[in-house]
Amino acid sequence: MAKLHLRRFILAGVLTAMAAFALVAFDARPAAAQAACESECGEPTPTPSPTYSPSPAPSPSPYPSPSPYPSSSPYPAPSPTPTGADSSGNSIGGLANQRFNQMITNRVLGTVLLGVNEQVNCSDCISAFGSAGSFSAGIHGRKELTNNLSLLAGIAYTQYSEGGYNITSAPIGAFALRYDFTDWGSSRPFFDIGTILTPWEKARYTRSYNTSLGPVSVTSSTNASNYAVYGRAGWMSRVSPRDEVAASIEVWQLWQRVSGYSDSAVAFNPFDATIATGTDRTSLVKIGGQWTHLFGSNIEANINGGWVQAFASHSGIVATVTGDGMVVPTMGNQGWFEYGGRLGFRVQKGWMVDLFANGTLGPQPVGNTIHGGVGLRINY
Repeated sequence: MAKLHLRRFILAGVLTAMAAFALVAFDARPAAAQAACESECGEPTPTPSPTYSPSPAPSPSPYPSPSPYPSSSPYPAPSPTPTGADSSGNSIGGLANQRFNQMITNRVLGTVLLGVNEQVNCSDCISAFGSAGSFSAGIHGRKELTNNLSLLAGIAYTQYSEGGYNITSAPIGAFALRYDFTDWGSSRPFFDIGTILTPWEKARYTRSYNTSLGPVSVTSSTNASNYAVYGRAGWMSRVSPRDEVAASIEVWQLWQRVSGYSDSAVAFNPFDATIATGTDRTSLVKIGGQWTHLFGSNIEANINGGWVQAFASHSGIVATVTGDGMVVPTMGNQGWFEYGGRLGFRVQKGWMVDLFANGTLGPQPVGNTIHGGVGLRINY
């Protein structure tokens, strides 16, 4: 009996141990299954990529990083930067040419006040005139101080333009002394010394250049003044009672003072410029001649002309240009031909109506110009 109870006890212990083992095995299996499911069905665990040579197209990341900026920017794309600084710098040379032409034109207009279209020796006279081409209106004449010495003088108000510049409100005054050796007879020497003064004038200069975004043209205003002195030595001859001829050589020194200024405001001027106050100057030599002839008793004609050569020319421009810095243009020496003429009609004794013209023929910056007008001359 005791043996039977022992067997039952051992058998119960074995069954109890097997039941406990089965229960532990059942709890562990779902946990293992859940771990296997998460490994196979959930987000993969990143593993280090194998080492390989870089390819032209990089492999996209499985998780692209978001850009810190939105794909469409709220600000517009910047405009392209224009080019053209060199062209802007070169345009300063164009200003130097304009100012050289201004000096020469001012001188040509001033010589009308000194009787450039009249004979060397004549009676006292006074003439009021007006001209076009370049507008000019004034009065000039001559007065015999002694048998040999005469005073030539005049004053005028002028406006003129050429090649990109425009001059307004420009009063011109001129005077000279002429010594004529009348006691030498009909063929004799003569000498002049004189000056032309334009103390104040309003000036507008236009500067043009090109950029990659289009052309630019800027017109700026400033003040200027012109001064000239000259000496002339010549020989005149009364070849007949109706004809006088003369040949001469002239030496001139010209100065032109221009006040400083900056480009005026325009819509588009990326390479603007500032021009400092400066003085242009040039020296001239002129070799010329003239002929005056009386047709009948009522018509008088004069033609004159000569070759002019400039030397020791200097531009007073010192410009500061955006993109180029300081620009100082050079002004070369050149030659040109100057011409003039007058046709006078005697309306009554001592009264004459004159038609006249003066101009230049040559390369730029002097170029081809003409200034014509009409005058009423009174001899006394």
